[in-house]
Amino acid sequence: MPNDRIAWAVDVLSPEASEEILEIGCGHGVAVTMVCDRLIDGRIVAVDRSATMIVAAKRRNAHHLVAGRAQFHTAELASADFGEACFDKAYALRVGAFARKDPTRELVVLARHLSPAGRLFLFHDEPAHSADNIARRLEAGVRRNAWTVEAVLTRRLDGCDVACVIALPPRPAAAAKR
Repeated sequence: MPNDRIAWAVDVLSPEASEEILEIGCGHGVAVTMVCDRLIDGRIVAVDRSATMIVAAKRRNAHHLVAGRAQFHTAELASADFGEACFDKAYALRVGAFARKDPTRELVVLARHLSPAGRLFLFHDEPAHSADNIARRLEAGVRRNAWTVEAVLTRRLDGCDVACVIALPPRPAAAAKR
């Protein structure tokens, strides 16, 4: 049974039936299952740097794989090759690269593969930190890379404060200046 944190994240993400979605750091694939349950002719591509997690996610989502609603790749986002793929939404649940280090390489990949109206949803929680503190770190990382913060949400779930930053990729003119 998924925890409240994942259920809240999928509700905020609000996948639409025909969307193309990217999950960064899919772990066991719990959120993938919840997203796929809302898709009809849309698709989710999920990446995780752990081959073990990808095997578990594929097992959990075998019927979605067969139906063509889910794809899984063992890869780190910073070096992932999505070819010509274009996503309506991308999201990460508790992926440290966005909260604890410089996410420039990851954000460059995401900017290349999000549609012009695409959104990035960063969900993060750390038991020792408040949601406001986490949100500030997430915001700083995306703003340093010319992304626009559209919204910041916080919620207390599973005994922990969870932050969500929703961001828009840089406009082509802004990206060309860097």
